[in-house]
Amino acid sequence: MPPIDRRSMLLASATIPLTLAGFRATDVAQAAESASSAKPPVAPEPQDITRTLAHYIVAAKYDDLPPKVRKEGVRTLFNWVGVAIGGSHHETVDIAVSALAPFSGPPQANLLGRRERFDVMNAAFLNGVSSHIFDYDDTHLKTIIHPAGPVASAILALAEMQPVNGKDFLNALVLGVETECRIGNAVYPNHYDVGWHITGTTGVFGAAAAVGKLIGLNEQQMIWALGLAASQPVGLRESFGSMNKSFNLGRAASNGLFAAILASKNFTSSDKMIEAKRGWANTLSTKQDYTQITDGLGQHYEAALNTYKPFACGIVMHPAIDAAIQLRNENRLIPDQIARVELKVNPLVLELTGKKTPRDGLEGKFSIYHATAVALVEGAGGEKQFSDRAVRDPVIVDLRGKVVPIVDPMIKPEQVDMTIVLKDGRSLHKYIEHAIGSLEVPMSDQALEKKFADLADGTIPAQQARHVMDLCWGVEDLTNAGDIAKNAAAA
Repeated sequence: MPPIDRRSMLLASATIPLTLAGFRATDVAQAAESASSAKPPVAPEPQDITRTLAHYIVAAKYDDLPPKVRKEGVRTLFNWVGVAIGGSHHETVDIAVSALAPFSGPPQANLLGRRERFDVMNAAFLNGVSSHIFDYDDTHLKTIIHPAGPVASAILALAEMQPVNGKDFLNALVLGVETECRIGNAVYPNHYDVGWHITGTTGVFGAAAAVGKLIGLNEQQMIWALGLAASQPVGLRESFGSMNKSFNLGRAASNGLFAAILASKNFTSSDKMIEAKRGWANTLSTKQDYTQITDGLGQHYEAALNTYKPFACGIVMHPAIDAAIQLRNENRLIPDQIARVELKVNPLVLELTGKKTPRDGLEGKFSIYHATAVALVEGAGGEKQFSDRAVRDPVIVDLRGKVVPIVDPMIKPEQVDMTIVLKDGRSLHKYIEHAIGSLEVPMSDQALEKKFADLADGTIPAQQARHVMDLCWGVEDLTNAGDIAKNAAAA
């Protein structure tokens, strides 16, 4: 038998149609093409989310606001002004003022609690930083957004340059809060879980909407303002515990103002920047529920769900502080009596506030160990309890080492189950279902006034603080809401 010529066989095979399991090569190719086209159908791109929201913002009137929503809007403003005055002389603000002063434009707007005046853009930024530096501002609990900072900082600065009556001001504030919280609802918690600081990333929408409302944007311009806002997400959770965290709110305020001003001159954007395939929501989150943005506009209000902090720190630590203060006061506890403090908490508590050895007051705001210890030692959780002094106090440091958080997924983020074991063998127990400051146990107007007065103490005289409080409570009757900023500045 002659030897096999492999080269001839290969050449010959090239002229014979290839088969696979009885199919010609062309059949196989067609089958592959058909298989690749049989992918699951892609959900249709949601229609006109940005436009629907813009239409609502442009059309909404003060008279449309229910009394309860107006009242909560006033409380939101009141609380924000207090925390902005209180934070105005923190080192963070001093540094920012010093850094930006050489670059500021005309002195158009006041800094609350300070003597300096800046251009509107920089004043919005600096008041935003000031209002958040203590982590003492308002909170939309469904999303952990701090709504007032970006919105109020932007429109109050604007109101000093362009007079705005109180009713229009309050309407814009509510609309801004409504905008950022609804957008936050659409992507929370996935957006937050991946690492975005949701107040910065959604606050820019609120600021753009509120400023746009006050300067009279039409529907198309409002769409562009929201689109330009979408292009400026700011803030990562890695910044928590540093000056950078309050930077995020300040930047959201100035970015939103920037977006609305540009849109007023017909600086364009995509008409679908929120909902498009490569828009804000799809780029920044794995969850998109656009019904949260558009359903019930003008019928139910996220702005009515705002809450105010009785304690100057991360909201997830409030139940522990509440429990610690109650046990301390009920039993007249002193630190030397305590052997161990056990608290069952939701996993989110340690994820957000697990700093065992905070180095300064800002880090203390993200330490469940410090928050619990200082509440037991001093019976409070205000700004002074999250200062550098408190974080370094030897008695508090010692007790901090006795705090033992235990993660329990059955405990909700707004709850805590605390047991204090005393050196004499006794155990004291407190379970908090809803902490003070929650929707279920809200701060009263009187409690907000005390908080405001405490924050203003040492920054502006008591008589001046009282006058500013009265202006805030009566904002709806003001000829120009900018008078609040003028009267809240240091003499």
